[in-house]
Amino acid sequence: LGKQFGIRKGLTHREVPRVVGLLLAMALMNVVLYLCFDRFFISPQHSTKDPRSCPYGYFKMGQMKNCSPWLSCEELRTEVRQLKRIGEGAVKRVFLSEWKERKVALSRLTSLEMRDDFLYGLQMLKSLQSKHIVTLLGYCEEDNTILTEYHPLGSLSNLEETLNLSKYQNVNTWQHRLQLAMDYVGVINYLHHSPLGTLVMCDSNDLPKTLSQYLLTSNFSIVANDLDALPLVNHSSGTFVKCGHRELHGDFIAPEQFFFFYMKKTVILQIMVSLYSLKNDIEEKMFIAAQFTISKLWNQPRCPSLDEWIKKLWYICIYNGVLLSH
Repeated sequence: LGKQFGIRKGLTHREVPRVVGLLLAMALMNVVLYLCFDRFFISPQHSTKDPRSCPYGYFKMGQMKNCSPWLSCEELRTEVRQLKRIGEGAVKRVFLSEWKERKVALSRLTSLEMRDDFLYGLQMLKSLQSKHIVTLLGYCEEDNTILTEYHPLGSLSNLEETLNLSKYQNVNTWQHRLQLAMDYVGVINYLHHSPLGTLVMCDSNDLPKTLSQYLLTSNFSIVANDLDALPLVNHSSGTFVKCGHRELHGDFIAPEQFFFFYMKKTVILQIMVSLYSLKNDIEEKMFIAAQFTISKLWNQPRCPSLDEWIKKLWYICIYNGVLLSH
C-alpha cells in the first residue's frame, strides 16, 4: 500500500507541470485570438471620420475632389437622365439615372397620400448626412423627387447572392460577415445619438423589411437608405416610440419599441399592485373606475412618468364622479 501511495503521489507531482502548460497554452491562445479579432474586425476603411464629409448642403461622391452644392429643381430636371426602374416601395419608386456620366438613384413619390412620409424621409436625409447614411445629391419638393448616390450592389436583401458570386469570394468570410453586423450596429448607434436626438428605425418588423432599408456599398460597408419611418424619442415629455399608425407586435419589431412597450406595462402593473393594496381603504366606485382607467391606459403608446399615470387616474376618477374619501 505504501508503495502504491508513493507512486500515486509521484504521478501527481509529475502532472502539475502538464496542467500549468495547458493553462499557459490556453492563455497564449486567447492572446492570439484577441490579436486576430483586432486585426480582422477593426479594418482601416471604417474610420470614425467620413472622408467624403462636406458642409451642410453640399455633397461629394466617388472620385469627386471637391464638394458640390445639392442639385436644385432646375438641375434635376435638366441634368439628370432617368434610365430604368430598379425598386419600389410604399412611399417611393427608385430609378437608375445618370448625372454627368455618373450613375445615380432618383426617387419619385408613389402617391400624394404618402407625401408626408416622403418629405419626412427627405428631412432626415438632409439632417443626418454622415458615413452611416446614403449620400444626398439633391432634391425637389415641387416635383417630389430625391437624388442619392447609387450603390450597384443594392440592398442587404441581395447580400447572399452577392457574396456567392465568384468575384466576391475573397470577402465571403466570417470576418467580413461579422464586420457587416458591426456596421449595422454602428448605424443604429448613430441614429440613437444623432444630431436630432434619439431616432428609432421602425421599418424592421420582419427580416426582409429590415434588410431592404440598408444598402451595401462597393467597399462592403452598410449605409441606411430609407429614413421615412424614423420617429424621434422625446425623453423630456415621456413620449416614447410607437412604430406605425397601430402598435406593431411580434418578435422582430424595433427593439426600442419592444423595450418601452414592456416598460409601460411594468409601470401599469406597479399602479395595479398599489391600487389593490388600498382596496379596503377606498370606495368601491373609485376602485372600479381606476380598474377601467388602467385597462384603457394599457393599450396606449405613451409611457409617461409614474406621476403622470397617477394624475390620469385621478382625473378620470373625478370625471366619473368619484372623489377620494380621505
